[in-house]
Amino acid sequence: MSRIRGHAVPALFPEAGPVSIMLFGEAPGPRGADQSGIPFWGDGAGITVYRALAATGRAEVPEAAWEDWDGARFKALGLAPRLRDTALSNAFPACPTKDGEHFHAPSNRDLLDPANLARLSEELGRALAGRATPLRVIAFGKRAEWVLSRLPEAPAIDLCSLPHPSAQGLLQGAPNRGKGLKLEDLRREWQARLIHLLHSTSI
Repeated sequence: MSRIRGHAVPALFPEAGPVSIMLFGEAPGPRGADQSGIPFWGDGAGITVYRALAATGRAEVPEAAWEDWDGARFKALGLAPRLRDTALSNAFPACPTKDGEHFHAPSNRDLLDPANLARLSEELGRALAGRATPLRVIAFGKRAEWVLSRLPEAPAIDLCSLPHPSAQGLLQGAPNRGKGLKLEDLRREWQARLIHLLHSTSI
């Protein structure tokens, strides 16, 4: 495994046009955004997100990306997605780690740090610019939902949540903690739920 860089990963916005929906993960993954510098781009949980975005016309994903989903490879080849009417970010901006090699979930203190709250508010403000109606925000996992519901000045958002798309998140969010269920079936079900939420917000 590549050593965790721990650099802050900026939110990804469309090159032009408005935003009607914004997705927030928990934090950049060690094989994904930490290596590629792009939210969800390259880690195992992120591939399900981009499949849903591509299926709904909200992202253009280079064909070569599907062949080997890895953030370091994407960075080396200059592969990047293009978004439409959609923005992506994380509840915490950098891959949290204690030893430089293993992911460690962000703590309450990390998430509620004034600088992090200001960043989240700024990103949501950018997505809300020019909107007359609330912005749909989808949080992946309880940590992202928790901090987005605690911003000091509540922005005009419609906050929805899904379990985190990692294997652990999907199993924990499934009935009976996923006992007797196949992980691939849980991924397909999760992807269908995300597609439904994306379709219910018009581009």
